[in-house]
Amino acid sequence: MRNGAGTSLSLFVVLAWLVGVPAPDPAPAPTPELASSAVTPSPPAGSAPTPRPGTPPPLPREIPEETPPAPTAMPATFTILAGGDVLPHGPVNASAARGGRVDYSPLLAGIDAWVGGADLALCHLEVPVAPPGSAATGYPLFGAPAELVADLREQGWDGCSTASNHSVDRGFRGVVSTLDALDAAGMGHAGTARTAEEQSLPQLYDLHRSGRWITVAHLAVTYGLNGLPMPAEAPWAVDLIDVDRVVAQTAAARAAGADVVVVSVHDGAEYTQEPTAHQRDVAVRLAASGQVDLVLGHHAHVPQPVELLPGGRDGLGLWVAYGLGNLLSNQNPGCCGLRSTSGLLLTATVTQEPHGPARVTGVGWTATTVDLAAGHRLRTIAGAPADPAAGRLSEAQLHERQELVRTAAGPQALELVAPPTPTGEAPLVVRRP
Repeated sequence: MRNGAGTSLSLFVVLAWLVGVPAPDPAPAPTPELASSAVTPSPPAGSAPTPRPGTPPPLPREIPEETPPAPTAMPATFTILAGGDVLPHGPVNASAARGGRVDYSPLLAGIDAWVGGADLALCHLEVPVAPPGSAATGYPLFGAPAELVADLREQGWDGCSTASNHSVDRGFRGVVSTLDALDAAGMGHAGTARTAEEQSLPQLYDLHRSGRWITVAHLAVTYGLNGLPMPAEAPWAVDLIDVDRVVAQTAAARAAGADVVVVSVHDGAEYTQEPTAHQRDVAVRLAASGQVDLVLGHHAHVPQPVELLPGGRDGLGLWVAYGLGNLLSNQNPGCCGLRSTSGLLLTATVTQEPHGPARVTGVGWTATTVDLAAGHRLRTIAGAPADPAAGRLSEAQLHERQELVRTAAGPQALELVAPPTPTGEAPLVVRRP
């Protein structure tokens, strides 16, 4: 695991946000998942930030009390790691149950070096956590054991997007229990909310590099809720796709000091490698806004292309991963095609030159796969041959999966075979009230 953040905290500024969830953009009708049953540097600590015209008063922000060293003339750099869908079907939960306890760590261990080496690791928790007093459930109405969140944090994930077509599988109580579990683990979350105030605020992560603070904002949206209604008592519980609203939220984040904005989009057609017209339209519009730094796609359950679109910040382009496939699931060739066993770890490098804006300066991907026969063991495909005893997939099977992922990802982004190395302390997770 990465080192923890500082121990004593004071106040920093958090950005203003927009409230309300307007009607979503039109999107394809949902298809249920199947599964076999077998910019500007933030001011240093202690300084008084200058409010921008027209912004509401700042909210509390936690940063180390110690005065950081003066900014250096060196570029600040860090990595953002993102993974595919975390989809704990019943058989996955069974594999995690050993000796009277639930432990997902052995299933996840094959990517420890990648998650631990990233500076900011963002997962996609596609399902809610089962509310207290209720049993865990798999497909079709999910409710994950709370141990899953604790084990994701133990591995090194800093936060998750939670907006998906399964967000309200367990009703509003499931939304609440999920965010409670993430808060208890010290993780961030984006895309669902317990209160209207919480929905109005972004998830922020503060990283201290080269003597200055850099802030990453994370947003998440989904195309729909599998036909389930938005909770009547909480019409703001899940953020639905509305590109105009996302752009407005991003611009507000920029005005309040966010240096980098990452948007997770849960959309597309399941088990389909080619992005849908709706996926492409959303991505093109986000790129044209010039406000977004990185787009992470989910829902298709198979890897999809990683592309650099025209537009983006300063017209330098916007990297879009249309679909990161599955990180951990029970989907398999029998139900969902061979591609559903694999996913992408996306590694984006962010660089901020002295006195300049922070920009995504590189993107690469790494193929992962789930070895179901070995008890749902998650591994990077490139690293699997070095430890053949950890799984049951043959070299030929691994090669086949690697080629499928390579074809899906496309040639624009680099294929990475070595994990990143931390460039500094772990990020500070700014808790949404």
